Amino acid sequence: MLDPAAKAAGSSRFLNKKMVHLLKDVKIALGTFVTIIIAHPEVDAGNAAMRLAFTEINRIQNLMSVYSSESEVSLLNKNGFCAGLSDDTRQVIQKSNYYSKLSGGVFDITILPVLELWENKIKLHTFPSDEEILEKQKLVDYRNLVILNNQVKFNKEGMKVTLAGAAKGYAVDKAIETLIKCDIKNALVNAGGDIRCVGGKTDTLPWKIAIRDPLDKRRVCTVLDMRDRAIATSGTYQRSYNDIIDPRSGRPVEQDVVSASVLANSALDADILTKCLFVPGITKAREFFSNLSGIEAIAITRDGSIVNIP
Repeated sequence: MLDPAAKAAGSSRFLNKKMVHLLKDVKIALGTFVTIIIAHPEVDAGNAAMRLAFTEINRIQNLMSVYSSESEVSLLNKNGFCAGLSDDTRQVIQKSNYYSKLSGGVFDITILPVLELWENKIKLHTFPSDEEILEKQKLVDYRNLVILNNQVKFNKEGMKVTLAGAAKGYAVDKAIETLIKCDIKNALVNAGGDIRCVGGKTDTLPWKIAIRDPLDKRRVCTVLDMRDRAIATSGTYQRSYNDIIDPRSGRPVEQDVVSASVLANSALDADILTKCLFVPGITKAREFFSNLSGIEAIAITRDGSIVNIP
């Protein structure tokens, strides 16, 4: 799990011979806690920018959440198509399908029928049968999700998508874009471990990002210095069973990686690419990541080892 190693806000200090206020707010959105931290000389302007950034995050949530019956994703899942598709949802689907093709299906947003099967079975304290998995797997194939102009549709009845593996990162990117438009030069947005920062904590100090051990959350494995960069993580942090399903098999991932963190220029790319590290494991991920530019990755294995990729 990724935590900004920045302390609470509302404080003021002299930085570079001028007063800078460290402003912070935390809200629930995107199914997690979203934290925005801003270092800015004007409190009112900083708070106003923060409100606009949270508004943008909520806008993205309303477009892409499977839990909102009126979201574009829900309309697509219900009707098999969605007309009048927003540029935002189109961008996320297109980027998702791009990485699906590049990774050979390691990442696939059409996995929702399989995820729902597992979630329903786990609630009943059991596991799906091989036959049930195979039946749902027939609906998983990003190539059957097609965008035509301003409409997206399925080529197979019963398909469903979830943007849970991408929308958080995209919302963080849009929040950062909003802050930059408001002339904020030092800020950090953290949506449940999907993090992007603009500038450093100050003009001279970077943001400190801690990567925690998923097997011992009290332990910090490493701390990264970040400026104008994004980082995201996937791993076994939240549940007692492995909550990351391999779209190619319809089963929980079984290998030695327990946490995968990816650094990129956008939180959307980082968010998606964590699955491209976690799912196939270190050996295959090395080959995949070696063909990507501007991307760094860190894996934590079950024995606590930290592996840099590529």
